[in-house]
This record gives sequence, structure tokens and C-alpha cells, in this order.
Amino acid sequence: MSGTASRGNEISFGEYGLQALEPSWITSRQIEAARRTITRYTKRGASLWIRIFPDKSVTARAAESRMGSGKGAVDYWVAVVKPGTVLFEISSVPENIARAAFNLASYKLPIKTKFISKNIIE
Repeated sequence: MSGTASRGNEISFGEYGLQALEPSWITSRQIEAARRTITRYTKRGASLWIRIFPDKSVTARAAESRMGSGKGAVDYWVAVVKPGTVLFEISSVPENIARAAFNLASYKLPIKTKFISKNIIE
């Protein structure tokens, strides 16, 4: 997870985004908790894009099991996140609501995040 994200580091779909500032594994449960927080705060009036997907499996052995006898079963799934990765994007809501929703969602995540917005040039 060394270095910064070279892909997925810009807003592509929405108007506002939540960007990671630290490298980490984010579990599928943490992603779902943040998603629920955003949709509930916006009262399902926003378009939401989840830009990360938990495609890495993490295995674990049973407690107090003996050495050997192979690898453990899949325990949970994680998304590998580098600094600069856009985690969520949102549109169809005012900036103050998007900022507040992402602020609440950041409490559900194990990393520091930053609110970013798309610069609309006309």
C-alpha cells in the first residue's frame, strides 16, 4: 500500500467526493455502514456511487488450533485503499448536505478522509 493512488483519485461520476488520506484495508462491513449513514442522512434523495470494492479475502484460523493442516477459511473481505483514492461520490444534493453526510460517514471508516468537490468550469 505504499505510495499514492494513481487511479481512482479524481471525481468521475458525482459532484462531491470523499477522499482517503491514509493507506488502509477497509472491510465490507465498514463500507456498508458508511453507505447506510450517507443514504439515511440525505433521505435517499442523493445519487451515490461507491468507488471501492472489497475484492481481497482475509483468512483466519480458529482460535487455539494446532500448527499445520493448511490455510484458514475466509473470514472477511477488504478493499485495499491508498491515499488519494476516492471512496464515495454523491450528487443531486446541496454542498452543505453532502459535506455533513460525508462527515458522518467518515466516523464509520478507520482512516482520515477529506471532502472534495468537482470544479465545474463553464
